[in-house]
Amino acid sequence: MLGDDENYLKDFFRSSRSARAWLLAVFCLFFLFSSFYAVCIRAPDNFPTKEIITIENSATLSQIAQTLKDKRIVRSPFWFKLMTVAFYGEKSVMAGDYFFKKKINLIRVSNRLANGNFGLALVKITFPEGSTVKQMSAVLNAELINFSASQFMELAKMMEGYLFPDTYFFMQNSKPELIVATLRSNFNLKIKTIDDKIKIFGKPLKDIVTMASIIEAEARTTETRKVISGILWKRLAIGLPLQVDAPFQYIIGKNTFQLTTNDLKFDSPYNTYKYKGLPPAPIGNPGLDAMIAAVTPKKSPYLFYLSDIRGNMHYAKTFEEHVANKERYLR
Repeated sequence: MLGDDENYLKDFFRSSRSARAWLLAVFCLFFLFSSFYAVCIRAPDNFPTKEIITIENSATLSQIAQTLKDKRIVRSPFWFKLMTVAFYGEKSVMAGDYFFKKKINLIRVSNRLANGNFGLALVKITFPEGSTVKQMSAVLNAELINFSASQFMELAKMMEGYLFPDTYFFMQNSKPELIVATLRSNFNLKIKTIDDKIKIFGKPLKDIVTMASIIEAEARTTETRKVISGILWKRLAIGLPLQVDAPFQYIIGKNTFQLTTNDLKFDSPYNTYKYKGLPPAPIGNPGLDAMIAAVTPKKSPYLFYLSDIRGNMHYAKTFEEHVANKERYLR
C-alpha cells in the first residue's frame, strides 16, 4: 500500500506543479493583456468628452491616427491604425465631425469612425417672436456644441428683423452660416404669404419690418397690435414722434417700467422720443402676426396708448387723457 501512496503523492505533486504552471501562465497572460489594454486600448484619462473632433476628408489613416492621439482620443496611433486596417480596411474611416459624449476605448473609437457613427443629434431650438440677434445668439450658444456666438453675431447683425423667429431643428455641430441662411430663408417664405397685403399697403418692406418689430414688443394680442399699428402709422403721417418705449430695451436694456426721465434723453437714432420717424432698423425679429398687423392697421380715434403692469392696453385721444392714464395705471 505504501507504494501506492508514494505514487499517489508523486501524481499529486506533479499535478500541483502543473496546476501552478497553468495558474502562472494564466496570470502572466492576464497581466500582459491588462498592461496592453491599459497602455494601448483604454481611453486616455484626459479624453475630451462633450467636444467635436473633425476628421478631414483628405486625411490619410496615419494622419487620422495621429490626430486622434493629439486630441487625446486614443493612446496609441499604431494600434488604432492596426486594428482599423485589420477589421475594416485601410480606407474605411469616414470623414466628418464626431461628438464623444463620454470616454470610449480605442476599439470603440475605431468602430465608430469606420461606421460613420458621428454621435451628433438634432437639437430643437425655439426663438420667441421678437427675439433679437443677440438673444438668438445666446440660445444657440447654450444648445449647440463649439458654437461661435461672435461669428453668428457678425453674420446676423445686419439682418436684424429678417431672421424669422420659429422652432427649428439643427444638428449639434451646425455652423453660424447655415443657421443664418436657414432663418433668413424662412423669413422669405413667410413674407411671401402676405405679399398681397404688403403690395396693397404700399410701404417699403424695411419700414414694414421695422414697424412690426416695434408692434411685436409693444403688444401681445392680434387686436391690440392692429390698433397700435394704426396709432403709430397715424403719428408718422401727421409728423408726431412715435414716442415708444420698446427701442430702449434694445439700446440700453430697460423696459417701460424701468425708464427714467434721463433715459428718455439718451442720444440714439433709435430713441423715438428724441427723433421723429421710424428707427433706422428693426429692434428685433417679429413674427408673422406682428407683420400682418403692420400692414393691416386698425383705424381708431386714438393718438396715444400705454400698457399697465398687467399688460392691459389703455388708449387716449389727447395728450391730457394720456397723462391721466399714466397717473391712473402706471403710478
